Amino acid sequence: MPRAVALATISSYFDAFNRGDTTAMEALVTEDFEHHVNEGKIRRGVEKFREFNAHMTHCYRETLTDVVVMANDAGTRAAAEFVVNGAYLATDEGLPEAKGQTYVLPAGTFFTLRDGRISRVTTYYNLADWIRQVS
Repeated sequence: MPRAVALATISSYFDAFNRGDTTAMEALVTEDFEHHVNEGKIRRGVEKFREFNAHMTHCYRETLTDVVVMANDAGTRAAAEFVVNGAYLATDEGLPEAKGQTYVLPAGTFFTLRDGRISRVTTYYNLADWIRQVS
C-alpha cells in the first residue's frame, strides 16, 4: 500500500471523527483491529471499538484541529499530531465530575495499516493536563 493510500485512509478516519461518524471510522478498521487507548487496556476487534466509540460519544464531544498526518513510504505505518478541542458531557468512571467543562489538549496517534485498512491505533495525550483543565 503506497504512502498516498495510507495518508488518504488516515485523513478519512479523522474526517469521520470530526463529523461524529463512528460508523465510518469503524468501516476503516480491520476485523482484528487493536485499539491501544491512552492509559487504558488494549481493545481488540471492531465490536470493542464500537463500544468504546459509543462510550466516548456519551461522555465527550470532541473536534480535532491542526491535524498533521505522516506515513512511511510503504504505507504500512502512519502517525498524526493534532489538537483535541472538547467538552466533557457526562462523568466518566474514575474521572472528575462532568459539568460541561471544555478543554484543549495536544495529542498524537500512531497507526498500523494493512490492505488499505487500519489494523492498530495507539493514542497518547497528557491525562494529568486534561484532569487539570476539567477540575
